[in-house]
Amino acid sequence: MYFDNRAQAGQLLAAQLIEKYRYENCAVVAVSNGGVLVGEQIAAQLHCPLMMLVTEDIDVPGENSVFGSVSENGNFTYNDAFSEGEIDEYTTEFHGYLDDKKREAFSRINRLVGDGGVIDERLLQDRMVILVSDGFENTSSIGVATDYLKPMRIHRLIIAAPISTVAVVDALHVSADELHILDVKANFLGVDHYYTDNTVPSQDEAIAKINQIVLNWR
Repeated sequence: MYFDNRAQAGQLLAAQLIEKYRYENCAVVAVSNGGVLVGEQIAAQLHCPLMMLVTEDIDVPGENSVFGSVSENGNFTYNDAFSEGEIDEYTTEFHGYLDDKKREAFSRINRLVGDGGVIDERLLQDRMVILVSDGFENTSSIGVATDYLKPMRIHRLIIAAPISTVAVVDALHVSADELHILDVKANFLGVDHYYTDNTVPSQDEAIAKINQIVLNWR
């Protein structure tokens, strides 16, 4: 399945959610700038707040794979595609490097959050949280998001995305109360591959969309 852009994908997801969740006690949380474009359409249709959890991936040195992600509360969540043995091996081999990258990532996130403040924990308490991405290639972003939400009292975790890998969907069945995935790919070619228009907002543009969402309710 292919999409013209992320907004169109968000409209298709909103159509699945609107009957059950419009005017309900929901909040949409995007896990990336691209996810904001998808989540904007859902939040506008459901008449609920839109937020973004700022995270940053840390790659394994010399490999094209995400070792884990840092969230804005400073927690580091390992990519559960790795076994415990692999995590121990990488942690031992790259100990100093990974610690430095975690500190650098947390520092950058702090600067971004300080400038905008893109998530309000008070607005998540006692709500149904719709966690939105523009595509799940691995479990890293969803892992850091669910870890972030664990201490909070939320009623229900709904996960929505236009596309995902089979492995991620299998993992999501464990962590989510409800899934809305438009297409599941056995051979995933990267998130951008499935959009004709790959325009993604900058951090400032994403924050502006979040701050304007109430004006876009329809």
